[in-house]
Amino acid sequence: MSETTAAMVAGAKQRVENLTPAQVAAEVEKNGAVLFDLREPEEQAQNGGIPGAIGAPRGMLEFWADPASPYHRAEFDPGKRTILYCASGGRSALGAETLQQLGYTNVAHLDGGFRGWKEAGRPVEGGPQS
Repeated sequence: MSETTAAMVAGAKQRVENLTPAQVAAEVEKNGAVLFDLREPEEQAQNGGIPGAIGAPRGMLEFWADPASPYHRAEFDPGKRTILYCASGGRSALGAETLQQLGYTNVAHLDGGFRGWKEAGRPVEGGPQS
């Protein structure tokens, strides 16, 4: 029996840490958490992003995050607090679960994604308002 993407996301959200915009801001500002934007570069350019976030398209997440991968990027460190976000929270929930499978033990995602961040009145860089 197959599963829907909505069910996959709902399941992932039960197995990962879900953070509010205020919690993400505090983690980044006070605790030095590393924040990754899983949206595609076109989405980031069109809509802006969270200041200080590192772009990491969802399609490359596993390859860039795995220290054993030839595509590994140094920004990904399984020993650091890692927070993911996307447009609304689906890709980031699935991505956080994937990072847990890769051995990341201190990973979370921004529930509600970039949309929730903007609705909470948090700062945005780039995009149409720049």
